[in-house]
Amino acid sequence: MTIADDVIAAAFQSDEEFRKTLERVIKKDLGLSITEFGDRSGISPSTLYKILNGDRDPNLGTLREVVEAIRNIEGLSREKFIAVIAARQVLDRISEREMFVDGKRIVVREYSAMTMEDAIVAAIKAERDGAQALVCAPIVSYTLEKVLRIPVATIMPGNSVVAAIENASKKVRSFGH
Repeated sequence: MTIADDVIAAAFQSDEEFRKTLERVIKKDLGLSITEFGDRSGISPSTLYKILNGDRDPNLGTLREVVEAIRNIEGLSREKFIAVIAARQVLDRISEREMFVDGKRIVVREYSAMTMEDAIVAAIKAERDGAQALVCAPIVSYTLEKVLRIPVATIMPGNSVVAAIENASKKVRSFGH
């Protein structure tokens, strides 16, 4: 369940639960102030403050805007993608944000990790975000294959990350995703 899903579920529970959840999501989960969230969502900060203070109930259009903004800020789109987990220095060398493999467009989304623990957490987040497959270093790939339900491709030393992404794309087809 994503944080956008948390907001939607809270909206159906009660006004108070919606307000509490929305405030937590904006401030803690997204790490934004109400004003920053307003700027990024296109919803006026005064409207957000009124909703959070209980002075105004959000209409359906505002609720949709809130959820869409959260999804955009989180980087979640409904578009399928392959996640690449690597150190920032490696990720900075990847110029492709989308590729074509066997004539099929593949979106690449980066997840930075500096430790094995970071890589495991990033992999679980990527799977929850909707990744179709994952590309990572050999030191963590064996463990991730055991805990994830998506295919894992390994970045082999001497090969490019692009080759690993192409391999992950081929694994997606054989996995049935």
